[in-house]
Amino acid sequence: MNLPPESLLLRIFIGEADRFEHRPLHESIVLKAREAGLAGATVLRSSMGFGATSKLHTTKILRLSDDLPLVIEIVDTEEKINGFLPILKEMMNGGLVTLEPVRVIHYGAAIQGSTGPRSASSHTADSPDIP
Repeated sequence: MNLPPESLLLRIFIGEADRFEHRPLHESIVLKAREAGLAGATVLRSSMGFGATSKLHTTKILRLSDDLPLVIEIVDTEEKINGFLPILKEMMNGGLVTLEPVRVIHYGAAIQGSTGPRSASSHTADSPDIP
């Protein structure tokens, strides 16, 4: 799969305790994104944050939270991201969803066992070396 240089970043801010159909919401979103054929999804776990309620969620020992902030990032074409948004809307009960244009410099899977700079299926945009 190739990604065009001009793509979209879908960023989803939720809490670790958020659920969809008896499963953690972040897992459900990643699985639905995979099922929809999106290029990939990454879940990032934060050590501190707050959202619409202004309630602070933190990993600090005295204020241990079971609902830490999570960010899910998905990059793909505008068409595929826009096609996924209605699915995402059905899953979301709170949180924040943002879209922004991104410039894809490189995308691909590494060749297993290879130590070289190339990948098995990669795309590199017409641009100078990766910074």
